[in-house]
Amino acid sequence: MNRKEALRAMATTALGSVGLPQLAKSMNSLPPDVNGNINHSACQWCYSDIPLDQLCEAGKAMGLKSIDLLNATQWPTAIKYGLTCAMAYGNDLGLSKGFNDVSLHEKLLKDYTINLPKAADAGLKNVICFSGNANGLSSAQGLENCARGLEPVLKIAAKYGITLSMELLNSKVDHKDYQCDHTEWGVKLCEKLGVDNFKLLYDIYHMQIMEGDVIATINKHIKYISHFHTGGVPGRNEIDETQELNYPAIMRAIVKTGFKGYVAQEFIPAKKDKLASLKQGVTICDV
Repeated sequence: MNRKEALRAMATTALGSVGLPQLAKSMNSLPPDVNGNINHSACQWCYSDIPLDQLCEAGKAMGLKSIDLLNATQWPTAIKYGLTCAMAYGNDLGLSKGFNDVSLHEKLLKDYTINLPKAADAGLKNVICFSGNANGLSSAQGLENCARGLEPVLKIAAKYGITLSMELLNSKVDHKDYQCDHTEWGVKLCEKLGVDNFKLLYDIYHMQIMEGDVIATINKHIKYISHFHTGGVPGRNEIDETQELNYPAIMRAIVKTGFKGYVAQEFIPAKKDKLASLKQGVTICDV
């Protein structure tokens, strides 16, 4: 299952259909072998064949503080295990449909109006959003459309203390025609909106494919970045010595900036023992 398929599966579940408890105090406790400089998370869709309860229990034991990319019906499971959802879904449109499409603004506003208060009630701080595919829109027009659609949503998010984070995705390999596919485009949108509660989800895998120069870009634009995702390049598999990125160096650079958000593993395990691969990824990033 890839991420698009996971999103389609989630769309069959009504968002926000259950009550949500507050985050457990045990979220602050870490295994003794975890340094604590990086707040670790993992994206659930990469482990979709593992029951969420099992993933949460195993993740907690290896030092995770969060499970990323859960919808509202799944947040209570993470919370039950003393975890949060550091980057949550707020609608079910997926990645290819987003704020650059003015015909979707009404639905997006409705969905976020319903789900942002629920996220706040669950103690969540970050909710994801997407530009959508360009579908012929110029870079400038897509940016203008995104800003127009985001402005009313961000006012609601600010009321509940939530940051909306637009993910940077590659349009070269995985997400053809996706509009927010370069850091500079996302930064222009941040600057145009001019609010503290709109930032970027910097996916290291995607941006290595599109533009490289990962550490320098992070250093230059860290004030606009709320969250990180990982993945091995090429192939999006384990982030070990089989791929071209030096994740310990990238993590040290992130820590040096003073970043206090989360780093979530979003590689697709190629090895049979997926939880062992996840543990390895956490260890590699735990500088």
